[in-house]
Amino acid sequence: MRSAISLLLLATLAIAGCDKRSGPAQQANETMPAANGAAAADKGKVDRSHKGEAAPGTAFADPAGKKTSLAAFRGKPVLLNLWATWCIPCRAEMPTLDALAGQRGDALAVITLSQDFKGREAVDPYFAKAGFRHLKPWTDTDAAFSLGMGANLPTTILYDSAGKEVWRVAGEMDWGGARAAALLAEAR
Repeated sequence: MRSAISLLLLATLAIAGCDKRSGPAQQANETMPAANGAAAADKGKVDRSHKGEAAPGTAFADPAGKKTSLAAFRGKPVLLNLWATWCIPCRAEMPTLDALAGQRGDALAVITLSQDFKGREAVDPYFAKAGFRHLKPWTDTDAAFSLGMGANLPTTILYDSAGKEVWRVAGEMDWGGARAAALLAEAR
C-alpha cells in the first residue's frame, strides 16, 4: 500500500511539481536576455511568508548514507536546495550551486537534497557525469521535504545559523548572480 501511495505521490510531483522551463511566447519587440543566458536563469520567486519558522526535524541521508537532519548544521547558515535528477530546471542550476559551495566554503552549508525515490541509485551517476567538485549527494528517498512543505522543484531555502528560515526561492536561480548574492547576504 505504501508503495502505491509513494508511486502516486511521485507521479503527481513529476507532473505538477517541476517548474516548467519554457515561458510564454516572446513578442518580437521584447528585450531578450544576454546571449550567455545569465539573466535567463534568475526566474526564482522569493517567498518570505515562512520567515522565522524553525527548520523541520525531518531526517535525510548524508553522503555516507547515515541519517541526519538540519539540526546538525546549527551554528552556521544553511542553503537547502530540493531537487531531483528528472527535473530539468533543477539540473540547470546545479553548476551554480556547486560554484557557490566552493566560494562560500565552511561559511555556508550548501545542501542539495535529492527528492529522487531511488536515492543514490539515481543521484550517484548524475553526480559522476556532472563532475561536481563541491556538492555532495544528500538524499531524501521519501521526498519528505518537498511533500511536507508542498514545494515544487527546485525550491531552495535559506536557514540562518539558529535554524530559522530566512526565505525560500521557488524555481531556477543563477546562484552566482547578483540577485542571489543580495539574497545570500541576509544569512547570519
